[in-house]
Amino acid sequence: MSDYKTRVLLVEDEEVARKTLSFYLNTIFDEVIIAQDGLEGSNIYKKEFEENRIFDLILTDIKMPNKDGIAMIDDILVYNPTQRFIIVSAHKEEEHLLKLINLRVLGYFVKPLNIDNMMEMLQKAKSEVLADKQSVLNDEPIVLSSIYTYRKEKKVLYKDGVSVKLSKKEGQILEVLIDELGTVVSVDKFKELVWEGVPTNDSAFRTVMKRLKDKIIDGDFIISHKGYGYIIEPPIQ
Repeated sequence: MSDYKTRVLLVEDEEVARKTLSFYLNTIFDEVIIAQDGLEGSNIYKKEFEENRIFDLILTDIKMPNKDGIAMIDDILVYNPTQRFIIVSAHKEEEHLLKLINLRVLGYFVKPLNIDNMMEMLQKAKSEVLADKQSVLNDEPIVLSSIYTYRKEKKVLYKDGVSVKLSKKEGQILEVLIDELGTVVSVDKFKELVWEGVPTNDSAFRTVMKRLKDKIIDGDFIISHKGYGYIIEPPIQ
């Protein structure tokens, strides 16, 4: 994994903290991109994602002008529900906000920054990134059609090698079908596994399924069995 280039997005509006974090990040990671507020961070992430360039880690403040850290995180999770974050803030009490959102938060820095603690956490974060990348390399893609593949480790669908943006529910439905490859999955089972027992009508399920199938319409590999459910047939090798 020595040839893998690690990338970090730093989003911080305070100049002193931004310079300090940037300096230490550059001693650990290969590339550090800087944004000065949540709006700029969202725009950078979107542009990089659309060009198939990912960030291994995002360090972000919470309270920032134009767009705060929570709103920016919400934007980013639309593109990548598995994105890793480290939160930086002058307000320790904001830590409870993290419980309100579904994040892969690796840590929380409180200003003023403790350099020793920060370096220890950043080194740990890099180790996790590299371990994850190694597992992805060992993760053989599941071939779904001539143009679509799926990697279970990352829970990502690819079209001709480019990731397909899926909502959380769309991704969960696809994951159920992948886990049950070659088996018809009933609507009731989708509700049980994806909605986790929360009362859901058939119409709500069909809406999400239609959005998923619309995203793969040029090579739809999800087959509907009316009255029974849905299936992904393993492609003929």
